[in-house]
Amino acid sequence: MELLVAGVIGILTTVGIYLVLRAHTFPVILGLTFLSYAVNVFLFAMGRLVIDRPPVISPDAPAYTDPLPQALVLTAIVISFGMTALIVVLALRGYLETGSDRTTLDAARRTEDGDGA
Repeated sequence: MELLVAGVIGILTTVGIYLVLRAHTFPVILGLTFLSYAVNVFLFAMGRLVIDRPPVISPDAPAYTDPLPQALVLTAIVISFGMTALIVVLALRGYLETGSDRTTLDAARRTEDGDGA
């Protein structure tokens, strides 16, 4: 099972990095989303989650699970959703302003616009 979780984390990270290195905004947004999924799965794996155990200590339960990884992942999901919404709005604004969804600027275009080199 550990090998499967490690493989999933590796694949999500690889796909995320590949998409972030693309030159268009939509693949960059998807890449950041895949990277956040990889971090969430990594946090779950590091928390040593167990099944059918309460998250708090009680006298009648023989063992408990650590609630901290679950709280961290829930917080990370909320933050990544907000950041994804912000990046989508910025990408849409950039596309409407420039007419292109490329993330790179070439030097000829910057000198024509008068922005300097």
